[in-house]
Amino acid sequence: MSMILQRSYIKTLSFKVWICFFVLAVSRIRCIPDNEVNLLDSRSVMGDLGWIAYPKNGWEEIGEVDENYAPIHTYQVCKVMEHNQNNWLHTNWILNEGAQRVFVELKFTLRDCNSLPGGLGTCKETFNVYYYESNDEEGRNLRESQYTKIDTIAADESFTELDLGDRVMKLNTEVRDVGPLTKKGFYLAFQDLGACIALVSVRVFYKKCPFVVKNLALFPDTITGSDSSQLLEVSGTCVNNSVAEDLPRMHCSAEGEWLVPIGRCMCQAGYEEVNGSCQVCKPGFYRSALQTQSCSKCPPHSFTKVEGSTSCQCEQGYYKRDSDPANMACTRPPSAPRNAISNVNETSVFLEWTAPEETGGRKDLCYTIQCKKISGDQGHYKLCGSHVRFLPQRTCLRNTSVMVVDLLAHTNYTFDVEVVNGVSEFTAPLRQYVSLNVTTNQAAPSPISVVKKGKTGKNSITVSWQEPDRPNGIILEYEIKYFEKDQETSYTIIKSKETEVVADGLKPSSVYIFQIRARTSAGYGSFSRRFEFETSPYLVAASSDQGQVPIIAVAITVGVILLAVVTGFLLSGRRCGYSKAKQDPEEEKMHFHNGHIQFPGVRTYIDPHTYEDPNQAVHEFAKEIDVSCITIERVIGAGEFGEVCSGPLRLPGKREIQVAIKTLKAGYTEKQRRDFLAEASIMGQFDHPNIIHLEGVVTKSKPVMIITEYMENGSLDTFLKKNDGQFTVIQLVGMLRGIASGMRYLSDMGYVHRDLAARNILVNSNLVCKVSDFGLSRVLEDDPEAAYTTRGGKIPIRWTAPEAIAFRKFTSASDVWSYGIVMWEVMSYGERPYWEMSNQDVIKAVEENYRLPGPMDCPTALYHLMMDCWQKDRNSRPKFEEIVSLLDKLIRNPSSLKSLVNTSNRVSNLLVEPSSTELSVYSSVGEWLEAIKMGRYTELFMESGYTSVDVVAQMTLDDLRRVGVNLAGHQKKILNSIQEMRVQMMNATLAI
Repeated sequence: MSMILQRSYIKTLSFKVWICFFVLAVSRIRCIPDNEVNLLDSRSVMGDLGWIAYPKNGWEEIGEVDENYAPIHTYQVCKVMEHNQNNWLHTNWILNEGAQRVFVELKFTLRDCNSLPGGLGTCKETFNVYYYESNDEEGRNLRESQYTKIDTIAADESFTELDLGDRVMKLNTEVRDVGPLTKKGFYLAFQDLGACIALVSVRVFYKKCPFVVKNLALFPDTITGSDSSQLLEVSGTCVNNSVAEDLPRMHCSAEGEWLVPIGRCMCQAGYEEVNGSCQVCKPGFYRSALQTQSCSKCPPHSFTKVEGSTSCQCEQGYYKRDSDPANMACTRPPSAPRNAISNVNETSVFLEWTAPEETGGRKDLCYTIQCKKISGDQGHYKLCGSHVRFLPQRTCLRNTSVMVVDLLAHTNYTFDVEVVNGVSEFTAPLRQYVSLNVTTNQAAPSPISVVKKGKTGKNSITVSWQEPDRPNGIILEYEIKYFEKDQETSYTIIKSKETEVVADGLKPSSVYIFQIRARTSAGYGSFSRRFEFETSPYLVAASSDQGQVPIIAVAITVGVILLAVVTGFLLSGRRCGYSKAKQDPEEEKMHFHNGHIQFPGVRTYIDPHTYEDPNQAVHEFAKEIDVSCITIERVIGAGEFGEVCSGPLRLPGKREIQVAIKTLKAGYTEKQRRDFLAEASIMGQFDHPNIIHLEGVVTKSKPVMIITEYMENGSLDTFLKKNDGQFTVIQLVGMLRGIASGMRYLSDMGYVHRDLAARNILVNSNLVCKVSDFGLSRVLEDDPEAAYTTRGGKIPIRWTAPEAIAFRKFTSASDVWSYGIVMWEVMSYGERPYWEMSNQDVIKAVEENYRLPGPMDCPTALYHLMMDCWQKDRNSRPKFEEIVSLLDKLIRNPSSLKSLVNTSNRVSNLLVEPSSTELSVYSSVGEWLEAIKMGRYTELFMESGYTSVDVVAQMTLDDLRRVGVNLAGHQKKILNSIQEMRVQMMNATLAI
């Protein structure tokens, strides 16, 4: 009976399998992905598969054909009624074609054991897949133990007898990978242990990364690696007139995908990339190997008439250097310089000219100066000697001016200014130049080069010298300057008509520095280099009585010298600190300390305007910087004398730093030049972390420049306005402490600033504040009323002490008054002092003892300090030393800053903001906003519907933001006023 049931089932199953194959045959032609290569596909074999079943009555091959009469190979087995089944099906030998990892795709159907009659307990719903590797087709008859198991295969979908009736076939597809393979081929084997299964198709394939051309490189078919996570690196081959220094690479993944492209090929010179291939450049176009991917049209004044050009030829009369880029136009030499002028200053000549009208299309203009002087009476010229110096240089000048120094006095010179550019060499020896004839004036003598030491005592040194190499006239006298080594600020000057002098009153066993210069009717020459001489050691006397003699002599000498100095100071009409004492008819001696008579060791400020020659002050206090070390990158502002720029400063042996560059505009007068450089003469004397640092000046070329450190955040008033309400009180006090520290230093130096204001304080990236703007002549503000003019000049009224306005009494005490105004500016985040009051109103109000009210949320301690700074009696104001000390205490004790100025207790005057008790008198929102200094927002309030005080009283922070009040400080100020408004309304309600 069981055999009958089995045959009946098998017959039915064979029928169903045939129907299934018919369906499959319709879709026999299928698309195989480009990255898969079939090693075996049972559906594509036209003849017998030749597979072997063991035992023979196990797996059974069912042969059918599709509508095209192509064979369909199916193997099935269904020995579910018999125990101990072990049915094997062996494939033919499969060549792996070098693949180390292959995939087996199985399509099959499987009967649900529970659907079989009688619920056979021996029925299975799985089968096993094995493989065996070999290098040839021998060894097909193998023992089971020689095969390696791939996996046990189970069906996702099994069918039942009901499915057969409904003619629905549930086909399963399973894919397993095999590897790594090490031999040429392998066998597959399928083991059935008692399942009812039909193996519909078997496909064996491996994956590859298919042939591809990417980035102009060919990548061949590449079989994937043996590991599922392995990436194979493959080098490409440049194709189609393309080249690469390093061949491009890609990585072949285990799934047959190209990944991680590295590098690319480039079309070789003369070709361009179009749609993934290299095409030749047409005539009139070119492409060099270093250019973009596309062919470019020949630049101006060049051409090419052939295909595949890598460069273009210049037209006749035009040239190109080998170093010029290929896309640069061909150029020609320039025309001669124009409008050459000279300015003679004794034995120095300043030459200036205009660039050529025709530059030849190039920017690399280079000027060279040739100097010739008349030789003898024949009028012949010969080249100037090597003693003549050119500043900044003689050859290859980039700017259109040069200073020629160390010429001979009363001598005729000719200067040729020649210009060349990068292609002038192709037209040599043709020269393009302009000539100037110059006669030098009477001049001061050249520096003395030889100084010798003569007789030396314990208190004196005799020095002698030779006349200058170039006296440039009759020498009238010599000036000898000497000082003790390392004590340069305290020096003595002796004048003599002889070439020898005795310096006495010196210390024993001490080293002294001597410098000497000569004077003619044209003035003083430069000092000689420094010469060091040492006095003899002090010899101790044999007895105490004998020792009294030199002491008394020294005392008398010192007294005489001091008396002479004081007398000379009173009689002298020369610069501040200059004193005279006649030693003999041929000599006179002067003692200096920083230009002032005072005790040694005290450093003081020297007013550059006290120098007879302002240029001497500049060169004494400011370092000259070669203009080639400076690069102007951008304009950051404007000053009275010219633009203010920024850029890098590259000094030899030092790292590059960013600097600010003040320039003197063209067409300046000599007075403007002196006033401009006076600021550098002042700034160069200061060295403090809260004083702007002077790097140096440029005076030997145009434009004249002052170079200072660069302050990233600009002026303090603008910086505070941009960051309204963004800083803590401690940060603001720290800024004020830095300003006070800088002013303490200036006060100790004896310097009065006269224009201390937030606009003249600069802020760097670390919020360090530094005092700046030491010019004595400046435009104070754009407002024509910003300065109150007196007989002595302009004064910044809002920042200036009353005595300075009325009597021009400028002292450190008047700077303290200004510092109080700066404190008010800082705590109000850049608010304008006295708001829109006129200068006359400010003067009148201050005279009547009115003072600025405390800024919003200002600590009481700081406002008290402001009021102390605004004492009418200047002697009652604190010193900067005391201000720094107080601020330090506040910083160390932050709790002392918690108490804020109480607005309701402010003095009621025209400068004080309306108190909360006055809010009800405002008839409109605009009037209220004006009262709290927020009138700028009136229009925004109106547009947003806040048209009455009652409505405004209900506003929140979000409401303010929606209106457009975005600054935190302004938000806080308005909200505080609204809160006062609410309190007032509540009190009014309670009173009713």
